[in-house]
Amino acid sequence: MAKLLNNDIFGNLIYAFVILFYIETFGRRSLAKSFIFLFYSPFVFLLNMMLIFSTLSLCMLFRRKRFTRTVIVTFWVILGTVNGLVLGNRMTPFTVADLALLDNGIMILPNYFNKFQIVLIIALVIGVVGLFIKSFISAPKRKNKINYKFAVTGFLLIIAMTFGSWQMAVKYNLVSTYFYNLNYAYRDYGVPYCFVNTWLNTGISKPMNYSKSRIRNIFDKGELKKNLTEDGKFHKAAEKKPNVIFLQMESFIDPERLKNLKFSKNPDPNFQALKKKFSSGYLTVPSVGAGTANTEFEMLSGMTVKFFGPGEYPYKSILKEQTAESICYNLKHYGYSAHAIHNHRGAFYSRNIVYANLGFDTFTSLEYMNHVKKTPRNWAKDEILTDEILGAMKSTENSDFVCCISVQGHGKYPTDGSYNTEIKIDGLPTVEEKNAYEYYVQQVYEMDKFIGNLTKRLEKFPEKTVLVIYGDHLPPLDIKNSDMRNSTIYQTEYVIWSNFDMPKRDVDLKSYQVAPIVMNRLNLDQGIVTKYHQLHRGENSYLANLKLLQYDMLYGDNYIFGGANPYKKANMKMGVKPIQVYGTFKVGEQVYVRGKNFTPFSKVNIDGKIISTSFYSPEILGINDEVTAEELKKLKISQVEKNKEILSTTK
Repeated sequence: MAKLLNNDIFGNLIYAFVILFYIETFGRRSLAKSFIFLFYSPFVFLLNMMLIFSTLSLCMLFRRKRFTRTVIVTFWVILGTVNGLVLGNRMTPFTVADLALLDNGIMILPNYFNKFQIVLIIALVIGVVGLFIKSFISAPKRKNKINYKFAVTGFLLIIAMTFGSWQMAVKYNLVSTYFYNLNYAYRDYGVPYCFVNTWLNTGISKPMNYSKSRIRNIFDKGELKKNLTEDGKFHKAAEKKPNVIFLQMESFIDPERLKNLKFSKNPDPNFQALKKKFSSGYLTVPSVGAGTANTEFEMLSGMTVKFFGPGEYPYKSILKEQTAESICYNLKHYGYSAHAIHNHRGAFYSRNIVYANLGFDTFTSLEYMNHVKKTPRNWAKDEILTDEILGAMKSTENSDFVCCISVQGHGKYPTDGSYNTEIKIDGLPTVEEKNAYEYYVQQVYEMDKFIGNLTKRLEKFPEKTVLVIYGDHLPPLDIKNSDMRNSTIYQTEYVIWSNFDMPKRDVDLKSYQVAPIVMNRLNLDQGIVTKYHQLHRGENSYLANLKLLQYDMLYGDNYIFGGANPYKKANMKMGVKPIQVYGTFKVGEQVYVRGKNFTPFSKVNIDGKIISTSFYSPEILGINDEVTAEELKKLKISQVEKNKEILSTTK
């Protein structure tokens, strides 16, 4: 057996089979389901095995074959393990896009794992590194010289066979390169194939019929009259329009939509009352259990992520590089200011970069908030957002668009029952599930109280205001389609509330259709994508032409704009309330900074160096390091997030 395993071909085939079986078993949480995958989809199983085998075949090109094999085997084992762990904490599998969020993931590990588990993870990482070092030092070299002509030819032949198998599987619809549902794709097509696809398949592929004339013919003659593309300028409306607020609630659903569960009391009375009185409906979102930023992208841009690569986050790719049409830019045509609010890290999903490319004028993240209460799992509670929303609207005299992203309902939910909950649930099969559900519903109950308080405050607000409330995705609770009263895990709900009379019109929507619908209700039609949805929704070519527009705007030649993207990056300010420094004073040996609007994330900055700082109040900071009188003259205040990234610095 040892001789067989050492063989470049047979040994690697055996390793590939064992590795694939481990990956699929850990991801599916079932050995039986892996056997079902093998026997019911043998060609797909073989394709995944070939992908692993082709990487192992690199061993043919190196004298340290055992070390090379160890590295490759470790990569696949880690991939399978991480995918299984990710599926244990959310409802979507691991993708290459998650690697772009690695820094964000490290920072929120305490929200998902206890101290012992984090130490164990660190120990495993150190162990893997040690294994590589030991393997490199002790692994023997091949006794015989490598026949590189034979080895390279063999390796290329294996790659060709793998690629040919891939193309054959696609041709005969055994696998697909488009994943509408990542969960189902990973289940049906295998983890290695899907993971590699999330690496190779990114951005929006160029449509075969893409051309200037094809883009221009999407709209009928006269439909783009008086649009931004005509003169490239914004024109303020003659009359003040209502404020518009998008309130995106983290993992928020009406728990009573879950079948066979009984609650000791109504978990969301305010949201249920709003659904009955105001326009509402089901909202189809692009993700489940995670992927907040993709729902957010669709709501703001009117574009859909289904045309991007599987599992891709535009916030971590194209939108970090360029601007894109959004409701922010469209409403600026009518004199609006645009504000973003999020009670979590400002750099999460690169929002501190992306929001400027979507046209926001201000962004108030957690680092600019005071008196923030936390959940037992260390997420900021949403009650802080009421004053932040009202503060943003009060900061200007003109109409305002506010996009507020909630975080309180974020998973993972504890299963140990160590937290008190006001609502008890019957109908769950295990104590662990009952504990997790009750904790989640407790967060929903508190988030619903926040909704009730916000609408009461907005009723008294002296300006007309429209508030769109919606959930970004279902919670990561291993919910299946059969568990939902509407039979799908890809729908949340929305309500369009207003403090003035608006007719109730209930309709089910996709998340990328909401902004154009809201603008239409207010008799606003600015924006290419907005007009397209308003004028052509429901046509046979609706999605095909939407893909053409998205490609043209983000990756193509901007034919729809006359050849150049008209949207300029906004001069976005972090925080609505300006942070000001009035001076310094000394008490004994301690130096203090006196100012305004400080938060626990305010740090003293001297010549670009962050000084150890203590937060005492929004008006007082303490300097912990020794500084000279000359250095104090150069003092500035920076807002520094947990990952040490500087979000802003006073002038």
